[in-house]
Amino acid sequence: MLSVFRRIIHSKFGAIFAILFLGVIAAAFILGDVTSGQFGGASLSGGGTAAKAKGYKLTVAELQDRVQRVFENARRSSPELQIGEFFAQGGGAQVFDQLVQSLTLRAYADDQGIHISKRLVDAQIAQIPAFQDAAGNFSNDNFRALLARERLSEQALRDDISREILQRQLLAPIGIGARPSENLVLPYASLLLEARQGQVAAIPAVAFLDDKEPTDAQLADFYKKNSDRFTIPEQRRIRYAVVDAERFAQASMPSDAEISAYYNQNKANYAASENRTVEQLVLPTEAGAKAIAAQVKAGKSLPQAAQGAGLSVSTLDAQSRGQLTSATSKAVADAVFAARQGELIGPVRGPLGWLLLRVTAVQDKPARPLTAVRGEIVKTLRMQKEKQLLGDFTAKLEDQIADGGTFDEVAKDNGLKLETTPPLLATGKQVKDMAYVAPADVQPLLSPAFTMSADDDAQLVPITPDKRYALIAPGQIIAAAPPPLAEVKSLVQAQYKLNAGNQKAKALAEQIRAKVAKGTKLADAISQAGVKLPAPQTLGGRRADIMRAEQRPPAEVSILFAMAENSVKTLPINEGRGYFVVQLTKIERGDAKGNPQLLAQVRDQMGEVIGQEYGEQFERAVEKELGVTRNPKAVEQVRAALAANNSGGQ
Repeated sequence: MLSVFRRIIHSKFGAIFAILFLGVIAAAFILGDVTSGQFGGASLSGGGTAAKAKGYKLTVAELQDRVQRVFENARRSSPELQIGEFFAQGGGAQVFDQLVQSLTLRAYADDQGIHISKRLVDAQIAQIPAFQDAAGNFSNDNFRALLARERLSEQALRDDISREILQRQLLAPIGIGARPSENLVLPYASLLLEARQGQVAAIPAVAFLDDKEPTDAQLADFYKKNSDRFTIPEQRRIRYAVVDAERFAQASMPSDAEISAYYNQNKANYAASENRTVEQLVLPTEAGAKAIAAQVKAGKSLPQAAQGAGLSVSTLDAQSRGQLTSATSKAVADAVFAARQGELIGPVRGPLGWLLLRVTAVQDKPARPLTAVRGEIVKTLRMQKEKQLLGDFTAKLEDQIADGGTFDEVAKDNGLKLETTPPLLATGKQVKDMAYVAPADVQPLLSPAFTMSADDDAQLVPITPDKRYALIAPGQIIAAAPPPLAEVKSLVQAQYKLNAGNQKAKALAEQIRAKVAKGTKLADAISQAGVKLPAPQTLGGRRADIMRAEQRPPAEVSILFAMAENSVKTLPINEGRGYFVVQLTKIERGDAKGNPQLLAQVRDQMGEVIGQEYGEQFERAVEKELGVTRNPKAVEQVRAALAANNSGGQ
């Protein structure tokens, strides 16, 4: 029943596939982090059918494209991630399952007459931050520019968002109200209160390093068998040309006529104005309002009189006549602006009852002549014209590229300065100079540049939106590969010795484990090892405290919670640096019966997981009912294609 929970917790890519549930492309836009996800190279163009659901089908090419996008998204946080590892962790299979689920629910919705309206999709698009301007409003310019930059059609985006909405509408209600019983919740909650303690002894590989140097033949054989340890990730030179709004500084300077026209068009903003701050009390009856008014006239403040009646006063701060009219009514606004500061107004009939108001402040703003606001207007008009000229110029560049212009041709025709980076890793570092820091202009180019294939067209990438852009094109691509042995010989020698020491550490750790399993104390087994080793340490803690940490607990602590009492195990130390011998010596069982807050938290969390499980089971039932067919070879086809494209990814 809790398979969903287990998969999410144990999968390295759990968070990524949670995003997939919202629609990969749509979610990526919502996160403001979309890339084109293009690899180039081998492609499954058409490539057969991966799944069928009534009149709908998922092609292998579509599956490949989606897996590319998810993989690239994962590589942003883990640049060292390779495609082989991604598939080994079940990444490709989970993407396939999500896409088949989407296909199935779409077919089911058609069968049941369920449709997603264009207005609903529009509302979802308008909420995506990547499509909003600085004020948080939907920007059609941003929308079109992003779609063009990512080479996505509007229809493709709408289809993804429609499927995401459909999934929410069909699956979310199924899990509503899923509430596990106390008998089910209590054991899980009690596990969080369980405490464990054990002894851990480290058998470091460095304790067994051999002073004798390996032969060239031994080094060559070791290097060949362990080449993945020394593989340098893919490197790229990025070719780019910066387009800065500063190039339009002179052309964007407004004329006197434009300044005057702007002033006249916005004269109301510069005219004399009066704002008033008002205390307001709303009462349901006129009689009640008159009673409060009498108390104010007798000497009480409006807040004091309101408090005596169990009410509170609200404040309308710095209101213009128009703002106050919108908030109340014209009659109320007229009365307020006719009153003197400190004067009580009312009772006046308002939209929600009878109002008592008092003017607490009057702010008079004198008219501002053109000479006083000229600088402000010039700045505004320059920004507007600069943005327009920059937008026109970048659109011209994109049109030239779309018409077949090469990167060099477009840059030369438009007077752009061409620049090329040294070979960089996806992180922006250099292999031969790890102290190198990529310039500020290059940092935003790394992700899109590393998703382009060698024959991709140039593309525009924002460095600072509406201010600074770069036209980029793929330069030299150095495939991931181990360097020549001669270049890393000293490192390989060190690794060879460490590996040999690690094998000896493993053998000794197994001997110590066997002794401890037969009753020898761990400290005694360590002292009898014949090698100087660190003394055992006592480690442990309460499960809830260990899980609360932001980072995962050390493996030698985690393993304590997967062992039987008094048992002993060996555990490799990261990066082949030796072995741990771990003995669990003490278990203190937890009991959550007297902790209602913990029980409630666990019940809520389990309810969400069970609700997700219900949704998954519903989808599987629909899949069976509709006779959905899956191509079992589809994921392997995609893996092979992407491995071929992503050198060194095996």
